[in-house]
Amino acid sequence: MTAAQTVVHIDTPRVEDGAAIWRIARDSQVLDLNSSYSYLLWCRDFAATSVVARDATGEPIAFVTGYIRPDRPETLVVWQVAVDREHRGRGLAGTLLEALTGKVADSHGISSVETTVTPDNTASDRLFTAFAERRGTAPQREVLFDSGLFPDAGHKAEVLYRIDLGVRL
Repeated sequence: MTAAQTVVHIDTPRVEDGAAIWRIARDSQVLDLNSSYSYLLWCRDFAATSVVARDATGEPIAFVTGYIRPDRPETLVVWQVAVDREHRGRGLAGTLLEALTGKVADSHGISSVETTVTPDNTASDRLFTAFAERRGTAPQREVLFDSGLFPDAGHKAEVLYRIDLGVRL
């Protein structure tokens, strides 16, 4: 079975998935890579607001991590989205984003999604713009963290995308 034909199951991440999720993030070559420890914690503490896609063997091949914003409990913050290289180009990130927002909207009553995207990340811009368009809207964008705030030289600004969920088209 080729990657394009792989059966995908969307699931809640488990602690045991932390290493695979870390590897997918590392191999993306665009995400800020967190420590492997943080991905284990994420799978434990934020599993209810995250999803993974599994192939037929049960191995994670993509993920979306998120959390409920403490000072805006109606807002889901999408932290990272990544798809394993051999499974890209099939709309899997969009499918996972839809699954996660549906799950969290039902369980937590969220009404908006926030994420940040660097200006050069065209794949994420397309993903979140299309997600908003399916709801008959456009992301509201503003610089959240200017590049000068980051201690590591060369980090680009992080642009906040805010999307009201509204009614899905």
